[in-house]
Amino acid sequence: MADATIERIEKEIKSHKVVLFVKGTPQAPQCGFSAATMEIFNKLKVPFHSVDVIGNPDLRRGLPEYSKWPTFPQVFINGKLVGGCDLVQEMHKNGELEALLK
Repeated sequence: MADATIERIEKEIKSHKVVLFVKGTPQAPQCGFSAATMEIFNKLKVPFHSVDVIGNPDLRRGLPEYSKWPTFPQVFINGKLVGGCDLVQEMHKNGELEALLK
């Protein structure tokens, strides 16, 4: 993986409390899992920064290697990988997500 890709990933996750690496954008999600994940943060009224991996092929290839998480979306909170759609949904249901966001 190129150093520039690592630097971009690290800049994104260090510059924002909540970062979602998703397929598409909040206005036009390109995947149901990405849409469902963004919807949870919208319902909670939690601001998040999204990065479209479809428009960034280097990120789409490099992020799974960087994070050791194979699929999208990938959610980072406070610089740490939380997981994907299923984990975020589970954490939301049991209250862990809200606790982590405080």
